[in-house]
Amino acid sequence: MKNTLYSIGFTLVIGCHATAEKSNSQPQEYASTPTPTIVFQPLGKEDSTRYYNAVKGFFEKSLLNNRTFNGGILIAKGGSIIYEEYKGFKDPRTKEPLDEHSAMHIASVSKNFAAASVLRLIQEGKVHLDDSLSVYFPGFPYAGVTVKMLMNHRSGLPNYVHYLERMGWNKNQYATNQDVLNSLYTMHPSPESRAGTHFSYSNTNFVLLAMIVEKVTGMSYPEFLKKAFFQPFQMNDTYVFNLADSNTAIRSYNWNGSVWNWDFLEDTYGDKNIYTTPRDLLKWSMALSRGEVIDQSLLDSAFTPYSFEHPGVHNYGLGWRLLMLRNGKRVIYHNGRWHGTNAAFAKLTDEDITIIIIGNRYNSNIYNIARKAYDLFGDYQQGGPTIDEEGDITYHEPPPVVHHHSHKKSLAKRNTHHKRYTSSSARSVAKSKK
Repeated sequence: MKNTLYSIGFTLVIGCHATAEKSNSQPQEYASTPTPTIVFQPLGKEDSTRYYNAVKGFFEKSLLNNRTFNGGILIAKGGSIIYEEYKGFKDPRTKEPLDEHSAMHIASVSKNFAAASVLRLIQEGKVHLDDSLSVYFPGFPYAGVTVKMLMNHRSGLPNYVHYLERMGWNKNQYATNQDVLNSLYTMHPSPESRAGTHFSYSNTNFVLLAMIVEKVTGMSYPEFLKKAFFQPFQMNDTYVFNLADSNTAIRSYNWNGSVWNWDFLEDTYGDKNIYTTPRDLLKWSMALSRGEVIDQSLLDSAFTPYSFEHPGVHNYGLGWRLLMLRNGKRVIYHNGRWHGTNAAFAKLTDEDITIIIIGNRYNSNIYNIARKAYDLFGDYQQGGPTIDEEGDITYHEPPPVVHHHSHKKSLAKRNTHHKRYTSSSARSVAKSKK
């Protein structure tokens, strides 16, 4: 395992952008920006020891001591990394260890990037939240759906991950984003609800958002992300997966270490398929906090709750999940689950803390552990430990333990917000229920 402690300092700059109509076949040029300088420095001992000891102790007891975790953990305050750890292998057959440059699938955490892409185009006046989808997809067969409804999962559109196979898709053929759009016109799957009336998490929404980015900019979605975000923020290990990467991408694995085979849903993006590292996600988190991704007013819109059918502390913004506690504490987060991938990305706004866990060997307790880690830094009421003035931690209940008897038994019994895992559900669901 690799353990490091340092701070990150760099300047993020976004270049000027050319104008575009809402549907434009000519690629828009995102001007090259000077390469920012990233300086890794040791974190001052006086500032770091209390947090470091507590975080290290928590993760050693809760996650790193069980054989099923294979992945990376990074905890940071602002741009200073408090704790970073990598355990396991890129490929258990070759025993090549994971490190800070090992890009893993983050599944539905990818939705943050699709939402940010559309918000960037809104900031530039090229897209509007209240635009009907018929503006971008003529004759769109579901009435009343807007861009905003895609972003906050209130469109009512059915989830392609669930209906394609059920409605006769040939599983020997990879489905693309265009195929998902075509299926809405040709298969006519029933909507989950009338547009704008209910929250219903659907990967279809974010596939369509990626297509809107392509229609407006004239670029492929991966190329847009590279030019608008990955290069300017020096996310050098981050990319959007396509089938050409099948032989080089870090795979995901079942709980027992067996490789999870590709299936017909691997070729869509927007809803998933960003591969990245904990360090690159920290750069993304810092860019968001500094207003480098989108301006503050749009960021506030993204972090605003939009669904109130079921009163509670959990909600959804525009591409982000929200935990809004009655004591005023707030967490901006998203989880991801796809095949053997489990990812958690959270920002504690009061403390400027970023929590990142990416695992590529199925371990759904990652979400539970990420939540409990909130309590290390404030009163987030997640049943996690607290830190005293000396940096010691006090557990209010025993740290969670992953059970790995059988993949058809619950691997996350303590996590009541997650569905019970079965092999069929893990292969068909790309969302986190947290």
